Amino acid sequence: MASIGKIARRTFLIGSAAIVGGVAFGVYKVRQPAPNPLQPAEGEAALNPFVLIDRQGITLISPRAEMGQGVHTTWAALIAEELDVTLSDVRVLHGPAAKAYYNSAMVADALPNKGYDITDFQHTVGEALGVLGKLANLQVTGGSTSMKDGFIRMREAGATARETLKQAAANRLNLSRDQLKTENGHVIAPDGTRLAYTDLAVEAASIDPPEVTLRDARDWRLLGNTQPRVDMLAKSTGTAEFGIDVRLPGMKFAALRINPHLGGAMDGFDASKAETMPGVEKIVDLGTGVAVIARNTWLAQKAANAIDIAWGASPHPADSAAIFDRIAEAFETKANSTMRDEGDVSALPEGAVTLDAEYKVPYLAHATMEPMNATALYTGDALDIWCGNQSPTFQRATCADLAGLDEDAVSIHTTFMGGGFGRRGELDFAAYATRVALQMQGTPVQLTWSREEDMTHDFYRPGAMARFRGAVKDGSALMLDGQVAGQSAAQQALNRWVGLPAAGPDKVHVDGAFNQPFAIPNYRIRGHLADLDIPVGFWRSVGASFNGFFHDTFIDEMANAAGRDPLDFRLELVRAEHAPSAKVLETVRDMAGWTGQTPEGVGRGVGFTYSFGTPVAQVIEVVDENGTIRIAKAWIACDVGIALDRGNLEAQMVGGMVYGLSAACFEEITFADGAVQQVNFPDYEAIRMHTAPITEVAILETNAHMGGAGEPGTPPAMPALGNALFDLTGTRARELPFSRSFDLLI
Repeated sequence: MASIGKIARRTFLIGSAAIVGGVAFGVYKVRQPAPNPLQPAEGEAALNPFVLIDRQGITLISPRAEMGQGVHTTWAALIAEELDVTLSDVRVLHGPAAKAYYNSAMVADALPNKGYDITDFQHTVGEALGVLGKLANLQVTGGSTSMKDGFIRMREAGATARETLKQAAANRLNLSRDQLKTENGHVIAPDGTRLAYTDLAVEAASIDPPEVTLRDARDWRLLGNTQPRVDMLAKSTGTAEFGIDVRLPGMKFAALRINPHLGGAMDGFDASKAETMPGVEKIVDLGTGVAVIARNTWLAQKAANAIDIAWGASPHPADSAAIFDRIAEAFETKANSTMRDEGDVSALPEGAVTLDAEYKVPYLAHATMEPMNATALYTGDALDIWCGNQSPTFQRATCADLAGLDEDAVSIHTTFMGGGFGRRGELDFAAYATRVALQMQGTPVQLTWSREEDMTHDFYRPGAMARFRGAVKDGSALMLDGQVAGQSAAQQALNRWVGLPAAGPDKVHVDGAFNQPFAIPNYRIRGHLADLDIPVGFWRSVGASFNGFFHDTFIDEMANAAGRDPLDFRLELVRAEHAPSAKVLETVRDMAGWTGQTPEGVGRGVGFTYSFGTPVAQVIEVVDENGTIRIAKAWIACDVGIALDRGNLEAQMVGGMVYGLSAACFEEITFADGAVQQVNFPDYEAIRMHTAPITEVAILETNAHMGGAGEPGTPPAMPALGNALFDLTGTRARELPFSRSFDLLI
């Protein structure tokens, strides 16, 4: 569509619709509406930064990236609901990197609270502070925030567009706006006259938008129901453009080889063999490695592998044992955080039974199906980048700096992506592509990482350890004292993205442990940060991915020590603290027909984690088949507060659980001689169709506020499986992956 090519590079059309500003915060700069980055062509109208209407119809400019989670579909439904059009009437395109598209929910989620106990007033304050994301250019897809971010803003965008179009019709017909109604993309007058939105758009663009009132949920047509995915046809027919599919006239292709000894230098290289290979055009020295530019990707990768390179040593500990020794040393340092400290963990009544446990989880790769890639075109005074990414404003700033350009001269074109999980929030793949393109001025170059480069140069989920102490008496939990040690993914990532120094308590590091809704009178969680610089980052569910395993496994061990049914034990503790969490436990109990008793050869375990504003309970059933253990069934209950698309939510919960089960069963990144040992999927096994459980999902809506969906299904999968294996075998495994301790079906 022509209008998307008209997105301004150096000039902005200031939008009059205050749909991304106006929050009651006492700084005028914060309250100002952000500029509308859309520059409509003649005959088009950008009614706000999210809705563009031309003669062809209605386009949603989505600032959140589609990586399979369905955000484009639900955001389109949010607009269509208020705009009185069908979902099929809304085309969806990813927007440019722009301040108007900041994520309003991420700042609120960073506030130091447990989440489940937040009051309505605190929630309102968090929403108000969310506008600070505009100052930080926080255009990020992540943290399970897309629906929380878009729920009000997108409906306001649709409602503002609708009422402005009605006003344009009222002006044309010499009627008052309240005499008109809308239906199926038309404004309808009392005499039946129908004016199409497309005919009114240009007139509407010159009108100051009126105040709007959002429709009551009881009147929703689309929201609350399962919708067909707006990207389904393109992905089914192979016409959807992922980053790796980008093709431009005259394009060249590049491959990468970076020092496998993480953080090490390149001492020299001999590219003579590669340079003589037909089709190889240039070898680029990247300092810590090389890139080869050739006429196709396969040739570029072959040539890169033919280069003889002398690698310098890694500055990190050489192997996994030494790395985890360093993590264990963190327990002896002053805690970075004590996010929860209730009662007195040292004062226990006589007769209390105490227990101690130590847990360990490995580093993990993101392992996206589509390897890292980006296409770059540098013309001397401008730079264009095509890639699937979760952080376009940060990508733009990084690439502009590398190219020596103003940010306005850099355009980020965000494509579909074959998996993100936090990995595509990083900046390295676009940065490398920019550095290669600078050597090929005027020629677009697509840099595609081999699977080996991808797996061995990730920003990994940190390896972590935990030490827990607990006490029970008369069947009740009296004390839980937990310590968690590992690297800080948040501190590293924020430093890479925006140069923020490491400071203050790291809430993310203990997420999934300090904020669990258990009414235990003496309750303390401390976080200790390991002195390591191995590259780590945000991995699906981040800190909750390991703390969910630590905390809930220990709860199961406490139930066993107390002689209690593990589900009843949790339920008793949760009922007194958070009713929605209790309800998901009750629901999963009833779904699974939980009795606490399993027949010979069958094991069942329950797992529970509150994360990203959503409590999730899971029951996993395993069976022993002639000595090999298979995951047979799973039941999931979650409470997201408001279920905008039940089918999509179910898919996210199942996908999150499978991601967690893969980590629980098989996945690990290990180190030897300063390098990652796993280089491809045969070394990094995942749950497959024949090893995945038959799953049933229940979605509840009693939570006071909307929670996330993309990540909360991951954390409880790991303890639920471990608890099921304990029920089956009597062996309590405190280290992942479980394939180290059990013969699991592969």
